[in-house]
Amino acid sequence: MPETEDSQPRRMNRDLDEQALFYHRYPKPGKLEIKPSKPVGNQRDLALAYSPGVAAPCKAIEADPSLAAEYTGRANLVGVVSNGTAVLGLGDIGPLASKPVMEGKAVLFKKFADIDVFDIEIDAREIDHVVEVVAALEPTFGGINLEDIKSPECFDIEERLRARMGIPVFHDDQHGTAIIVAAAVRNALLLAEKRIEDVRIVTSGLGAAAIACLNLLVSLGARVENITCTDIDGVVYAGREGRMDRWMSVYARETHMRTLSEAIEGADIFLGLSAGGVLKPELLEKMAPRPLIMALANPTPEVMPDLARAVRPDAMICTGRSDFPNQVNNVICFPFIFRGALDCGATSIDETMKIAAVDAIAALAREEVSEVAARAYGTETPVFGPEYLIPSPFDPRLILKIAPAVAKAAEAAGFATRPIEDMEAYNERLSRFVFRSGFVMKPIFQIARNSGKRVILADGEDERVLRAAQVMLEEKLCEPILVGRPSVIETRLKRFGLRIRPETDFEVVNPEDDPRYRDYVDHYFEKVGRLGVNPDTARLIVRTNTTVISAVSVSRGEADALICGLSGRFSRHIRDIQQVIGAASGVSKISAMSLLISGEGTLFLTDTYVQESPSAEDLAEIVRLASIEISRFGIVPKVALVSHSNFGTDTTPDAVKLREALTLVRRSAPEIEIDGEMHGDAALSEEMRRRVMPESTLSGTANLLVFPTIDSANITMNVVKVAMDALHVGPLLLGTNSPAHILTPSATSRGVVNMAAIAVAEAVQQTPR
Repeated sequence: MPETEDSQPRRMNRDLDEQALFYHRYPKPGKLEIKPSKPVGNQRDLALAYSPGVAAPCKAIEADPSLAAEYTGRANLVGVVSNGTAVLGLGDIGPLASKPVMEGKAVLFKKFADIDVFDIEIDAREIDHVVEVVAALEPTFGGINLEDIKSPECFDIEERLRARMGIPVFHDDQHGTAIIVAAAVRNALLLAEKRIEDVRIVTSGLGAAAIACLNLLVSLGARVENITCTDIDGVVYAGREGRMDRWMSVYARETHMRTLSEAIEGADIFLGLSAGGVLKPELLEKMAPRPLIMALANPTPEVMPDLARAVRPDAMICTGRSDFPNQVNNVICFPFIFRGALDCGATSIDETMKIAAVDAIAALAREEVSEVAARAYGTETPVFGPEYLIPSPFDPRLILKIAPAVAKAAEAAGFATRPIEDMEAYNERLSRFVFRSGFVMKPIFQIARNSGKRVILADGEDERVLRAAQVMLEEKLCEPILVGRPSVIETRLKRFGLRIRPETDFEVVNPEDDPRYRDYVDHYFEKVGRLGVNPDTARLIVRTNTTVISAVSVSRGEADALICGLSGRFSRHIRDIQQVIGAASGVSKISAMSLLISGEGTLFLTDTYVQESPSAEDLAEIVRLASIEISRFGIVPKVALVSHSNFGTDTTPDAVKLREALTLVRRSAPEIEIDGEMHGDAALSEEMRRRVMPESTLSGTANLLVFPTIDSANITMNVVKVAMDALHVGPLLLGTNSPAHILTPSATSRGVVNMAAIAVAEAVQQTPR
C-alpha cells in the first residue's frame, strides 16, 4: 500500500522513537555517570580520599562552612529537581518517567558550561512537601534548577525556596524562556525603531513561562497597561471568573475585549506560549507595522513562519524550533547564568542578574557570528537582522559573555560571597573551557601578539581562513596575507557577515593577476629547475598552485610564515615546501609533530606525517627540534622513545635504532630529559616505568612520544585523538628554513588561528641566519 501524507510523519516519529530508545539503552543505560576527579590508585590515595584523611577537610568545613567551596565539589554542583508534573510536551508523567529529561538537562549543563549535576526526581506534589524536600538538599548543592513543575505551584515553590535557601534557586521553565524572549524583544525593537515603553503586547497562554516573560519585560520597561493576555478561555480581564490565580491577576485589566482577534488589533508583539495553530494568519494583518511574532509552542507553533511571512513580510518571527531562524532555546542562557552565579558564590539569582544575561545575549547577536554558530545553522552565515535576533545555542561566545555579566551583576547586588577579583583571568579560564587549546596556546599567543609578522595563507578564499583572518587582526597576532581572487574574497566576507576588507585590513595576492608573477616564476624555477620542472610547467604552477605562490612569497622575504593545507593532499604540500623553502641550515630533514590536548593533559607525538622510517640520526634530530618547539609553549620537554621493546627486551631494527637515537641525543643535547626505548604505558606512568627500570632518566609523565616509524606515530595519534576526544593542533613542521605549516582538511577556523600563532612565534624566536 502506498504511503499517505499522514502515514509519513507517523513513520518518521516511530523511527525517532526507536533510535531514542536505543540511544538511551546502549552501550549502557542512561546519559550520565560519575567519575572521580582525584586518583585512587593505591593505599595512600585511599587514605586521603576517605578514612582517615577525609577528617581534615570535614573539620575545616565545620569550623568555616565557606571552605566547602575549596575542599568539595559543591561550588560546581547543581541539583536539577523535578516532580514530573509538567514535563514539556508530555504533561504530568510523574517523577520516575521524567528522569530521562532531567538526565538530559544535566548533560546540557556539563556540555555547555562544565557544571556537574545530580538529577533529583522527587515523589512530592504538594507545595509544602516539595519545599521541604528541596530545602533539605542545600548542603549538597551550589545551586538548584527547578524543572518541569506545573503552574501555578511552581511560582509559590520557587518564591518560598528563594526566601529560605542561601543558594541560587532558578526555575528554568520560567526564567530561561523569559531571558531569551527578552533578548529577542530588545533586538527586534531596535530594528523596528520602537521603544519598549510604547509597544502593545498580546499573549496567547498565561502559564509559568508566559508570566515570567511578562514580568521580565515589565522590569525592562514594558507597561502593564499595554499588555493584554489571552488563554484557552479568552482574554484575561479584571473580574473574570473561573481559572485565575494571584500571578495571573497582575495582568488582568479592565477591557471590553474578550477574544484574541480583538486583542491583537494594533499589537506590536505577539507572545505565544500556548498551542499550535491558535494564531490564524488573517489575524496578523491587524498587527502594527514591523511586528514581532513569537510563536513558541512546540512542536507546532501558534502560526507557522511561512504562513506568517506570507501575510506579514515585514514581521520578525521567533519559534521554539531548531529548523527555523530565531529559535528560543533555554540552553542559550541557563548553563551560563549558573556558571556565573556559581563562580562568584552567589546566594541568589535576582532580576538584575537576569537583565545582565538579557543584555549580554542581545549584544552578542549584534556581533559577527562565530564559525561554530554558522555551522549550527547549516546555511549561509546569519547576520544581525530580522532572521537573526538571538544567537545560536552552539555559539561558543555565550559563556564568555553571559557568565561574567551575571557574576558582575551578582556582586553589584550584594549576592556574591566570592566576588571575582581578576575578571581578565576569569575570562581566560572560561576561554580555556571553550577552546581547549587556550591554556597550552597562551604562551604562543603572548609571543605572537603585536609582533607585526606577516603570515601568508594559501587558502585565502576558504571561509575558515576568512574567519581566522578577522581573529588574527582583532587579537593583533599578525598581518595576514590571503592568496585568492579578490572578488571571491569580497563576496564571501559579505556572505559570512565579516567586517574586514581586502587591501584595507589585509593584503591579497591574486593568483590570476599579480604584478610579481614573472619574478615568482623565475624564483620558483631557480629552486626546482633541476628537479624535473621545465619553464612552461613552472609558469603554470605559479599561476595555479597557491601553496607554491605562498612558499615563494616566504622564500623571497615578502612574508614571514606560511599556512596551507585546507585542500589537497599533504604529500603535495610538503613537496612544495621542501622544494621552495627547504630545511634550515644544519637540519638534514624536515619532520612533523602533532599536539593532542584532552581533559587528561597535553601530549606531543612525532613524526606523525613526514618521515616514513627515520634513522637513529634522524630521530635524534627530531628530538632536538621537537624539544625547541615544545619549549615555545612554556613546557619542559620530557621525552620517551616508545617501542614494543621495553628497555632492551627485544632487538628488532626499530628497537635498536631507538637505543642508538637515545645515545646520540644524550651526547649532542644532554640537557634534554629523555629515556627509552620503552612501552607506551611506561612512558605515561612513572610507577610502571620504575618497575622495569628503577634508574630511568625520565621522571614523571612523558609529554613527547617519539616513534620509530610514521605508521606507529600516525596510528597512535589518530586513535588517541578519537578515544580521548582530544583537540589536534598540527601537524607542526619542524626544521624548515622559514616557518611553514600544513593544516589538515578538517581544521576549524580556530585551528587556523592556532597554527598561525605558532608560526609567528617561530618567526619571532627564529635565530637570524
